[in-house]
Amino acid sequence: MSRDTTLYYFEPNGFIPNHPTLPVLHYKQVLKNSENNMGKIFRSHNWGNSWVDGVFPYHHYHSNSHEVLGIMKGSALLQIGGEQGSKIILHAGDVLLLPAGTGHKKLSATPDLQVIGAYPNGQHYNTRRDTEEDFRVAMAEIENAPFPQEDPVFGKRGPLIEIWTRIKD
Repeated sequence: MSRDTTLYYFEPNGFIPNHPTLPVLHYKQVLKNSENNMGKIFRSHNWGNSWVDGVFPYHHYHSNSHEVLGIMKGSALLQIGGEQGSKIILHAGDVLLLPAGTGHKKLSATPDLQVIGAYPNGQHYNTRRDTEEDFRVAMAEIENAPFPQEDPVFGKRGPLIEIWTRIKD
């Protein structure tokens, strides 16, 4: 495992379900000097359906898919896990792995912020908000989110495989 990986566990928070067992993984500076190749690296490990933009400035989550966020340029302060969650500063070269159901929101960012997001097996994802209606249907979707076969950065090895697989089994 990268020695600069931080794990975050969250319980449900308001109408943000978070994942019941899998932690958020923050790979610090793992792709520093590779920011322009993040999409290629993710795709080489079967994480696709990618986009390049920012992060929504409101709490949201994806209940049917896990998500990787790579910081290509700039930096951002994100709130992860809902209103009582953790505030995490991300810099260019950082990668954040969000298990299905994990709330996230941009609190602030530098003007040059550029984020790439991708999903295991190029999966299509939904976007849910912190509402009672979304929360009610999200739990079953979270439990059925397909498990990634590879870590988006390290492939068949790495924290996702080492930590998530151990927890899942």
